[in-house]
Amino acid sequence: MAFRGTFDHTLDAKNRLTVPSKFRSQLSGGVVLAQSVEACLTIWIPAAYEEYVDRALGEVNPMTARYRDLERFFNANAFETELDAAGRIMIPPSLMTWAGLRKDVVVTGTRKWLEIWDREAWATTNAALATNVRDLTEALGQA
Repeated sequence: MAFRGTFDHTLDAKNRLTVPSKFRSQLSGGVVLAQSVEACLTIWIPAAYEEYVDRALGEVNPMTARYRDLERFFNANAFETELDAAGRIMIPPSLMTWAGLRKDVVVTGTRKWLEIWDREAWATTNAALATNVRDLTEALGQA
């Protein structure tokens, strides 16, 4: 099952996110909560995260600083966790800061992973996405 949809949520006082119920069974075997390259967080099934990192590093020479930097980014900023009995995950302070998360958040599906955005940041990002996709489809239609 792919991760699709957009869901408004509120973090509790302990910075826990209740994962949308329709995705909990997919995440019951564990979760990787990771810093994205954008100002949001990502929720992965562990095997999918490993595949993502492997693909990102695939063509990079492991003896280079670029490789080491990418390895550090992908691993130092990712946390393995599990859903609690209520289907929640706790978001560490460092990840809260990175993504600029406040109380009101949005969980979005991106097919292979979920993203957690600050609600206002997502509104801005989603509006830009709509414009960019419209411009791209118009350009493709003229080709």
